[in-house]
Amino acid sequence: MWSKGCLWYWIISSNTSGRCQKPSAIIYSGPKYRAREVYSLTRYDETTDWQKKLTPEQYVVTRERGTELPFSGIYLNHNEVGMYHCVCCDAPLFSSEAKYDSGTGWPSFREAHGTWERDESHSSIIRRPDNSLGSAGTEVLCKNCDAHLGHVFEDGPDPAGERFCINSVALKFKPRENNTSQKTE
Repeated sequence: MWSKGCLWYWIISSNTSGRCQKPSAIIYSGPKYRAREVYSLTRYDETTDWQKKLTPEQYVVTRERGTELPFSGIYLNHNEVGMYHCVCCDAPLFSSEAKYDSGTGWPSFREAHGTWERDESHSSIIRRPDNSLGSAGTEVLCKNCDAHLGHVFEDGPDPAGERFCINSVALKFKPRENNTSQKTE
């Protein structure tokens, strides 16, 4: 029986009995599922029914601070030019120009969209200290809706030396529109 694993994994299934079962899909969620550590991330709009708006995977990651499995995200090897937006509120978060392959298993970005040098005041992200992974870390949230996006680490490329490690399920990609629209008659 999965009694111990239920503290560490969110089980995606149609199980409504409340009992642990072997999962059909697992999203690592960390020790935040301990009763005292479950916090709502919906402080800006408590009327939104996130479970209806999002897929189960998107809900677990963005609203319950989960993490998708490494090397499983749809945007890991995505190279199209455009903007990555918040899956919850559609705020622009990361430009494809800041994306790079860090080899970690999650989409990685050098900086958030709207960052000027190290000033993120015009970006759509905020940072919050996070110790849920067993050591001091920094969580990345959407500034508009408080969605959990991922974490930022200080092992990225120059000039800032930061790596924004972001869950694909927290993102929605919009390709850059071609600015040279020509009408043919």
